[in-house]
Amino acid sequence: MNEERLLNSQELPEDSSLEGGLRPKNLSGYIGQKAVVDNVKIYIEAAKKNGRPLDHLLLAGPPGLGKTTLSQIIANEMGVNMLTTSGPVIEKKGDLAGLLTALQDHDVLFIDEIHRLNPAVEESLYPAMEDFRFDIMLGEGQHAKSMPLPIAPFTLIGATTKTGQLSSPLRDRFQIVFRMDYYTVEELETIVKRSAKVLEIKMDDDGAHEIARRSRGTPRIANRILKRVRDFALVKGNGNIDLAIARYALNQMEIDEDGLDQMDRTILMTIIDSFRGGPVGIEAIAASVSEEKRTLEDVYEPYLIKSGFIARTPKGRIVTKKTLDKFGIKPDTVQGELF
Repeated sequence: MNEERLLNSQELPEDSSLEGGLRPKNLSGYIGQKAVVDNVKIYIEAAKKNGRPLDHLLLAGPPGLGKTTLSQIIANEMGVNMLTTSGPVIEKKGDLAGLLTALQDHDVLFIDEIHRLNPAVEESLYPAMEDFRFDIMLGEGQHAKSMPLPIAPFTLIGATTKTGQLSSPLRDRFQIVFRMDYYTVEELETIVKRSAKVLEIKMDDDGAHEIARRSRGTPRIANRILKRVRDFALVKGNGNIDLAIARYALNQMEIDEDGLDQMDRTILMTIIDSFRGGPVGIEAIAASVSEEKRTLEDVYEPYLIKSGFIARTPKGRIVTKKTLDKFGIKPDTVQGELF
């Protein structure tokens, strides 16, 4: 994997083995998203007292913020099993029927990227969510008839990075909707320290803080960086991650003080140099940096916008005064209004 992808918040192959051992098992060990966790505790307690499954729950937000981890914790706290899948994997109604009939009372069905469900599969999910039944069509043509198949009462937890791409009928069937946001530096520092302890990595507070503040508000990225900095500490230091080795490693990986990598900086400078600061369309940016439009929108742009380096306008993307200050560029060298 090249270093440009190190800050990709999407799950990478190397993350599966890394994250598995680092994920907390209960709400007391879950760091961050305080408002979400506080409400989840109440909903779980109410469901358990009433002897019913937890209401269907939608978790929205950028990748890498712990949606899958929180879902597994919810299942653990409810004392039930969780069946995990993703929207693109469920290609046919039969695939969904197999998942639903495998569930036992109050189990959790977790569907990642639920916005990518096949429309026909999505429609067959509605009666399962509302009435705990799956409708099977028997026969063909005018002789076809629907036979309801009862399924165990369950909780559907959907995760999405694109709430706007969810159909209204599906979105409306979730009784609980949470928006998960980027983590603070302090929260990430706590996560990094916990991960270092689990992985038996020696690290001081300054080293943890340096990793946390360059991790783009994302636990997955923080843990990935921690693993890489550990390698630098072993080869270039004495195995201990302190401020000096953390800075050295991050600079070698071209992750700057603002948590931006080389591609982030290329995107910003392209808007400045090639388009005089904008406004410019995402297609033009993609062509200029030789990257796919979808990759820019899903991987790079969310953090650049969240951090205030890019702003969206009706006419296109523009850089902000914060970006010009970062690169030491005078505002009078760009066109248009600055944010």
